[in-house]
Amino acid sequence: MATSSIFVNLPVADLEASTAFYTALGYAVNPLFSNENAACIVMSEHIYVMLLTTPFFQTFTDKSLIDAKTNIQVLNAIDVESREAVDEWAEKALAAGGSEAKPARDLGFMYSRDIEDPDGHIWEAFWMDPAASENGPPAS
Repeated sequence: MATSSIFVNLPVADLEASTAFYTALGYAVNPLFSNENAACIVMSEHIYVMLLTTPFFQTFTDKSLIDAKTNIQVLNAIDVESREAVDEWAEKALAAGGSEAKPARDLGFMYSRDIEDPDGHIWEAFWMDPAASENGPPAS
């Protein structure tokens, strides 16, 4: 079974602030799937981030939620078209209230920066050399 889209669901403490963070990065809000409990952030034709107020998010699971500012459950990675685009995306995220989760990593064939959103969810923007993407990373 092939998938056609991914919806990343994230609990957020302040829906308005979180929505402002993602729209400052240039992403749009789909109003058809947004209300006082949720904002549907359109990252691409097939990638969506559902920002859900914490109480609303909790209705989808019986598990305890973690505090993403002190614990981690998942790392979200998005590829961009160039090394410069990685830095551009990260600088926009920092200006919008994000924080650098760790220093930039330059592996030669891949360059990345990890940014935490206002709720502590980590997004890694990365660029990979097309040859490495096609053939795997170079041997060490």
